[in-house]
Amino acid sequence: MTIDTLPQGDLGLMQSVVAQELLQMDIPARLAYTASDGTPRVLPINHWWTGTELVMATFTGAAKVRALRRNPAVAITIDTADAPPHVLLLRGDAVVTDVDGIVPEYELTMRRGMPAGAADEYFAGLRADGATMHRIAVRPTWVGVLDFETRFPGAAPSAISGSD
Repeated sequence: MTIDTLPQGDLGLMQSVVAQELLQMDIPARLAYTASDGTPRVLPINHWWTGTELVMATFTGAAKVRALRRNPAVAITIDTADAPPHVLLLRGDAVVTDVDGIVPEYELTMRRGMPAGAADEYFAGLRADGATMHRIAVRPTWVGVLDFETRFPGAAPSAISGSD
């Protein structure tokens, strides 16, 4: 079986060209989780792919941290807006770790999209202020890839089955 024929949900899809390109792009992921009041939430968030985990970060005190610790099940999408859109869909459990200082992957993520001088100044300011953060890591347990050329959503006429 090749990557092109793997069913939606197969972790091997993380090695697909579409997944690898999206993981390296400087675009936000969208993190969906269940808020503390039981209602769904989705928010854009920067991310860094380590090769095994999708790492996101937030500053101490964020409401999403309390919610993720109560219910770690999440869904994530990283996608493009141009046609045809490319979409990476992930599911897994978020592991939240308290960090005294700056989450290393957050710094990598932010430096990817900032001029070097501006990034140096930004991080120097955070360090001077004694910033503390939370590291949010997700190891995918389900992966879906859509490119709208060879891989389509389940309802599309040319769909590969199992993309719920």
